[in-house]
This record gives sequence, structure tokens and C-alpha cells, in this order.
Amino acid sequence: MAASTNDLPQATGRPEPAGGGRRLIAIFIDWILCLLVAGLYASPSRVPWPPIVLLILLNTVFIGLFGQTPGMRLARIRCVSYADGGAIGLLHGLYRALLLALLVPALIAGTDGRGLHDKAAGSIVTGSPR
Repeated sequence: MAASTNDLPQATGRPEPAGGGRRLIAIFIDWILCLLVAGLYASPSRVPWPPIVLLILLNTVFIGLFGQTPGMRLARIRCVSYADGGAIGLLHGLYRALLLALLVPALIAGTDGRGLHDKAAGSIVTGSPR
């Protein structure tokens, strides 16, 4: 999948990272979805792990195969391979999701706008083409 010219800075040829606000909106939407689904079979206030497991599964499958979770789609961002802009695959999606569940790697970003979870998975969160 080729990136649009709006996603590519002239000097590096790499996609521009998405802003933190859209990332927070996306994870908030995904978290609410996971709480709602987990609430169908367990009370998240009594058993806290089902929504976390659902968030890991949601991120692994949707980002690994499609590059977007439902929240990312609504926030108009996507997660792609830093090397080639394609899907990162299930294994890298799992690495990213497990580190995202720890939260700390997501809060530590480098100068390129990628969190530690994105660096470990070889991914970058960027704007979606319209």
C-alpha cells in the first residue's frame, strides 16, 4: 500500500507520526468497547483482567492484520510497518499490544514520535489517507 504524498516528509521519506490527541481518542474508544464486551460475561469492577485481555486481542488482530482498531478507524489513524508502510503481522501486533497494555512504553516516545511499543514492533502510528 503506497503512502500518499501528504504522509511523507520530503527529507526522510518516512510517514509522519499521528498526534497524541488522536492516539488517546483511539485508545479510549477501544478501551470502552473492551469494557462493554467484557461486561457481558464478567463484571470489570470485580474481575479486572477480561477487558485487558480483550484489548490485547483486539490490538493484536486488528493492527496485525488490518492496521487499525475500531478506535483508530474513528480517530482516522493507522498503525503500519515503519520499514515499508504495510501491515505489521500478528506476531509484531502481539508484541505491540502486550507493551501497550503495560502503558509505560506508550508514554515514552522518541524524537521520531514513536513510542517504545512501536519501536519494538517496528511500527508507526500515522494519519489515515482520506
